[in-house]
Amino acid sequence: MDIPRIFNITESAHRIHNPFTTEKFATLGAALRLEPEDRVLDLGSGSGEMLCTWARDHGIVGTGIDMSPLFTEQAKQRAEELGVTDQVQFIHNDAAGYISDERVDVAACVGATWIGGGVAGTIELLARSLRADGIILIGEPYWRQWPPTEDIAKGCLANAISDFLVLPELVASFGRLGYDVVEMVLANQDGWDRYEAAKWLTMRRWLEANPDDVLAQEVQSKLASEPERHAAYTREYLGWGVFALMPRLRLKQV
Repeated sequence: MDIPRIFNITESAHRIHNPFTTEKFATLGAALRLEPEDRVLDLGSGSGEMLCTWARDHGIVGTGIDMSPLFTEQAKQRAEELGVTDQVQFIHNDAAGYISDERVDVAACVGATWIGGGVAGTIELLARSLRADGIILIGEPYWRQWPPTEDIAKGCLANAISDFLVLPELVASFGRLGYDVVEMVLANQDGWDRYEAAKWLTMRRWLEANPDDVLAQEVQSKLASEPERHAAYTREYLGWGVFALMPRLRLKQV
């Protein structure tokens, strides 16, 4: 069980596998008012930066699930570096369909909503692990501005313009699913640069060490094209954020 090898190559030096930075995760943790011993489930936990830093800074306990053996091992190493191995565990497994044995205070999927077939299905999956008064975290792209053509949308690595919503429509869509948006923290262009541009040096160093690898031509092609693509498309058109959701209360009619 693993993600496609190309991602293990291009993101092997990443601590965070989305456009967030450590500062953004710190902002999010503070915004959620996390308390010691709060239980956090992270589906698609990558290299574990969110859980590990929140364990260090807020005293949470958590479980991360990820399909990549490489990223899961990196998450375990990060927990050791930060001295939080007794607070967090990382499991190499398919996060799709994963339900926690114990209800959690925060159930998160920050950037892998494909595990539930999209936002709605992922929220439904996370809700099955959540306490009644808990918070769901969804990390999702949105259009900073509407792409004027389908080709520009594809330059952002979308299949079509319809893949994503603009921010007000994305926020409204959570309400239609029966959830209040109780917090949000948005990535910025610097975050996109850290996510995308950090791949380029990784690819170059990998090519130097693996010139005869079966994926060498693909990696070389990406290294030649990705900087221009990112500067022209992703950086300008695509936003990304983490949205905190709670089920909408059913108030008594007066």
